[in-house]
Amino acid sequence: MATPQSDTPLSPLKTIAVVGLGTMGTGIAEVLAKAGREVLGIDISEAAAARSVAALESSTARAVERGRLTEQERADILARVRTSTDLRSAADADLVIEVAPESYEIKQQIFRELDGIVRPGTILATGTNALSVTRLAADSAHPERVLGLHFFNPAPAMRLVEVVSSVLTAPTAVDAVTNLALDLGKEPVAVGDRPGFVADGLLFGYLNQAAAMYEAKYASREDIDAAMKLGCGLPMGPLALLDLIGVDTARTVLEAMYAASHDRLHAPAPILRQLSEAGLTGRKSGRGFYTYEAPGSATVVRDALTPLTGGLDTPGRPVRSVGVAGSGTMASGIAEVFAKAGYEVVLAARSEEKAQAAKARIGKSLSRSVDKGRMTAEAAAQTLDRIAPAGSYDSFADVDLAVEAVAEDLEIKQQLFATLDKVCKPGAVLATTTSSLPVVACARATSRPQDVIGMHFFNPAPAMKLVEVVRTVLTAEDAHSTVHEVCVKIKKHAVDCGDRAGFIVNALLFPYLNNAIKMVQEHYASLDDIDAAMKLGGGYPMGPFELLDVVGLDVSLAIEKVLHREFRDPGLAPAPLLEHLVAAGCLGRKTGRGFREYARR
Repeated sequence: MATPQSDTPLSPLKTIAVVGLGTMGTGIAEVLAKAGREVLGIDISEAAAARSVAALESSTARAVERGRLTEQERADILARVRTSTDLRSAADADLVIEVAPESYEIKQQIFRELDGIVRPGTILATGTNALSVTRLAADSAHPERVLGLHFFNPAPAMRLVEVVSSVLTAPTAVDAVTNLALDLGKEPVAVGDRPGFVADGLLFGYLNQAAAMYEAKYASREDIDAAMKLGCGLPMGPLALLDLIGVDTARTVLEAMYAASHDRLHAPAPILRQLSEAGLTGRKSGRGFYTYEAPGSATVVRDALTPLTGGLDTPGRPVRSVGVAGSGTMASGIAEVFAKAGYEVVLAARSEEKAQAAKARIGKSLSRSVDKGRMTAEAAAQTLDRIAPAGSYDSFADVDLAVEAVAEDLEIKQQLFATLDKVCKPGAVLATTTSSLPVVACARATSRPQDVIGMHFFNPAPAMKLVEVVRTVLTAEDAHSTVHEVCVKIKKHAVDCGDRAGFIVNALLFPYLNNAIKMVQEHYASLDDIDAAMKLGGGYPMGPFELLDVVGLDVSLAIEKVLHREFRDPGLAPAPLLEHLVAAGCLGRKTGRGFREYARR
């Protein structure tokens, strides 16, 4: 942290004005009052000020009910908050936090007025997540005291605060608000001035791609959201999150990001404009990507786009036995899933030894489940008995469903499908678990492309609930229904998508990871700050660099190359830093070094 440049000691930020008492402003006021600060809430609307006070009363009452506050603490907090409709009441504030609508005109007007009201030493902070802090500061009489202080919604719950400096900001001001954030129990991350900063800069590109994916009718809104929640462990799906943030707000942020980056991935998807201009802005209006019980409600209700619950029109084919081809972690995990669900499983590899080793791995996995009390020893023994290892794919002669889980190499997969075409009985469904290769290329290696489908499991297969079901233009309806029925039986959540690179999850996940690498490459933020920002500000279970090192940098690079080749978008070109690390053999945890270094086991 920079050291103060002035001989004058920093005055403690005791009295803080919050300008704009919407949801965010009210949340910030609550955080400040709970931390013992005197808070002045200012809004031009008396009704907004009254709603803010009511929200604070309600929030603190709930905290008392839950035993988080005493009645006396609640009374003290409420006594520390005053409201006003006059900006001049901020005259005695040590810090003013502006949380007005995302408009240069509105924010600049507030800062110009504050210049004539507050003391020379008062710090002026903008809560913007989309506009240039430098541009706002430059319009002020004292640009050195203007910075960004970006809280995340809901402010009382979210720990991340981005502290945004412009080239004009005095280090003393940065120190003062950083110390304040720490006093509030927040995690401050220092970032430079560019639209979206770290968390929203990564988040909104991903949300935009999800909106474009839905607009293209590639997958349903429910399947896109389920895929990202179940495949990545995210707290909300992207389209539900857009409705929560506000479709109009997202469009404003993306417009600002695109103006700065000219990256097509930031150009707002046309559906965001269509919904915004129709007034369908999400939860706050009662309708956005989804329809809600009432404006402001979080309860989704059925509408014309809600899928029917009666199942698929075409019945699937009967499946009693399953063949799993491969001997790696994915193949053994998938075989375990099927055997647990009661299917007879043939686990075939290129040799009897490899197949036996894969079965032994499943035995160890089942033993761990017994040790943890997740299944009985008898159930584990019965599951293992259902798996028959084989050193030849000829053993697939009688299976009803064959699932390929061999190396992610198109030539190897095509050779295997040509073999399955010869050995499997007519009517057997042939599935590939590829995560990035074209399913139709596997189908064309057979004489029965109508029986071939993608069935993309996630690693580790026994734990991960998601399966992406990938239809080609040649896949038969009953083959598609078969896989859906099987997914129900093995207790997996199936989502439908078409046969294009990345399917749903990887097509949304890897551009986000690539953009995080670009931030580091451009020296905009550190690995640690970016990982912290996405975990604390976005609710992600892992930061992007933690995840890249777990997935493997070589695997990540291969997927990014496939996406770039398929969509031909310059914004999808793999970051050179990723290519350099892979070339140097730094592949992540498996080699002991990737973006970070790991202790050798």
